[in-house]
Amino acid sequence: MIGLGAYLIVAAVVFTVGVLGIFLNRRNVILMLMAIELILLAVNINLVAFSAFLGDLTGQVFAMFVLTVAAAEAAIGLAILVIFFRRRGTIAVDAADRMRG
Repeated sequence: MIGLGAYLIVAAVVFTVGVLGIFLNRRNVILMLMAIELILLAVNINLVAFSAFLGDLTGQVFAMFVLTVAAAEAAIGLAILVIFFRRRGTIAVDAADRMRG
């Protein structure tokens, strides 16, 4: 049986990759959205691991809510990117600072 520590290590590695993806990549918005998804995945791993370790379903219920929020964030983020690409012709983060609102 795999212990709780193994799940926590995997979640920490996934979280670190997500944070590094945000800090090291400042040019591509799609990669930044993928890095945010990795961070949310690490949170879900922790929620489900602690839920199974404690024998309580609360963590798994919260993980389902996090999945719902992640799906909505991805859909809205990609919709904004499509509109931005149609207007500017690029999805570079540098071009976003010239937006007028």
